[in-house]
Amino acid sequence: MKRSLLALVLAVGCTQQPEAPVPAVRPSVLLVTLDTTRADAMGAHTPAFNELASRSRQFKNAYATAPQTLPSHSSMMTGLYPAGHGVHENARQLATVHPLLAEKLTQAGYRSAAFVSAFPLARRFGLARGFEVYDDTLPNGRTERSAKETTDRALAWLGDASQQPVFLWVHYFEPHYPYESPDGYRGEIATMDAQLGRLVQAFETKANPRAIIVVGDHGEGLGEHGEAQHGNLLYQGVMHVPLLVSGPNFTSGAVDTPVSTRRIFHTILDWAGLGADNSLRTTTNEVVLGEAMVPFLQYGWQPQVMAVENTRKAIHAGAIEVYDVVTDPTEVRDLNGKVDLSRNVRKSLTEYPVPSMKEVAQLDDEARRQLASLGYITADVKPVVRKDAPRPRDMTHLFATFDQASGAFERGDYAAAIPLLEKILKDDPNNLMAALRLAAAHSALGKNDAAMAAFRQAETIAPQSPDVRAYLALHLARIGERERAAPMLEQTLAETPDRLPALEALAEIREREGKLPEALALRKRIHALKTPSAAELVGFGQLAMAVGDTASAIDAFEKARAMPGFRYDLELGVLYLASRRFEEARAALDRALISRPDNPMALFKRAQVSVLLGEADRAERIAKARQFADDTTRELIASERLFR
Repeated sequence: MKRSLLALVLAVGCTQQPEAPVPAVRPSVLLVTLDTTRADAMGAHTPAFNELASRSRQFKNAYATAPQTLPSHSSMMTGLYPAGHGVHENARQLATVHPLLAEKLTQAGYRSAAFVSAFPLARRFGLARGFEVYDDTLPNGRTERSAKETTDRALAWLGDASQQPVFLWVHYFEPHYPYESPDGYRGEIATMDAQLGRLVQAFETKANPRAIIVVGDHGEGLGEHGEAQHGNLLYQGVMHVPLLVSGPNFTSGAVDTPVSTRRIFHTILDWAGLGADNSLRTTTNEVVLGEAMVPFLQYGWQPQVMAVENTRKAIHAGAIEVYDVVTDPTEVRDLNGKVDLSRNVRKSLTEYPVPSMKEVAQLDDEARRQLASLGYITADVKPVVRKDAPRPRDMTHLFATFDQASGAFERGDYAAAIPLLEKILKDDPNNLMAALRLAAAHSALGKNDAAMAAFRQAETIAPQSPDVRAYLALHLARIGERERAAPMLEQTLAETPDRLPALEALAEIREREGKLPEALALRKRIHALKTPSAAELVGFGQLAMAVGDTASAIDAFEKARAMPGFRYDLELGVLYLASRRFEEARAALDRALISRPDNPMALFKRAQVSVLLGEADRAERIAKARQFADDTTRELIASERLFR
């Protein structure tokens, strides 16, 4: 039975028959994903990879599903193209309706662990489901950790003896920009390869039977076709990746047939005895798909879809390009109009589902800064979709400018961001994100006239855009026009309830208006969406105290106390006392008195606790509270029945 293209994209693809039965004893599986690793990067500097390749099935024409970390890994963990799992760029959330590889393996009796090396794969984005261990710890607030650090952690976990088969996923990030090696990109590849060798050797010592897959999640442009890094285009440098498979029923040797890395999902399920459909054990000619939707989702440029069949690769982005990637691996000779594409390829290019603009990624400021430090732009604006939108390949001269502008904007270096954003708007005057960030940058610098001019430009680009209204509301709140800002912020939150900047701005307005219960409710929503800082926790605790929400106040101060520099033991002691948690109140108040032994309120509250606990020195504590009383506590002491 034939499947439609939509079924191919949204489900598991074509059904295949395995070439041999799965072994009775299921192997332990090691999956190693090499971030930002081109297929042609493996060679002289990768002895560990080469050694494994010599005894593996090497897929010479393997393709990522998208040129970004999270979408590509989401495909490997679900078996779906991005149009099926819905993650088209970094910083999106993988929906829980899609079963993950680790979930299926855990249910089948595998122990499972993942050790990832960078923020784009943090558990918050949805890939941790099903793993017994999901180690995404990044030391000292960094956005990545070294392959050695990740390998050390993986080997420590692997060292625990187990009678169960294991599924171990290890992700290395070394080759990703910014490059730390003196030898640049190739040096990072070599550093990663050394740890790959160490990991494979340890795994092969511990696991028998065993299976190993090593794969790149996407490549790196390195200046080819005008792209220094990745995410914006679909050429070979960013989509053609290395893929090695070693395990039961996989003989060594090279396979030239194009394959998609999404089939890693089905291959591992095959080894686990959970079905052989679409396993890489059998390779048949198929149309291999891929997408690069970042320019579409962020700037409103043409969506890009790739289809590979045999040696030909076609890219559709407003117009079609065709390349023979065997005779022309650098894709400099466009064969469109000179060769015929199959009906399946043409259908794939025209019917591949384009993502909707229903929502943008909602991230806190720290997450945006972390992604920007790795060169990733995160959009918080729905772009204007235009029929005459630019083709990304024609806008490559702006890629570096976008990266620089995004980095400056997320760092808060608005003076540096402004000329870059102006340059973008000169070349792409309908770029809504650039217009709104320009307005926000002027606003942050107190340049209100320039900010309003940029807002007018944004309104011209998108007259009914809720993003324009949201940005303008934040500007009005910043300059103190709270009566105009508040209803606009309320409307924004009615449409997008999780929009953090709007929540924070409205919460501040409500506090200034003295509407404390409403402000507290807004702060609770904020903290559900982000990890608050120590200062934010203290502010929340003080607000909760003012409202009389003792339980919430205690929770906030306790979390703040776990962070460095906590100086609010008096408040915490008062809250414990109000909750009749006398032992905890005594400890908190004693800590408060260490830094200031004559604090009138701390002495008064400590005396109360002393009486309630029946301490032997309660009379002395009452006397000391009277000795150091101020105008406030003197009156409280006089009326305190416990002291009579």
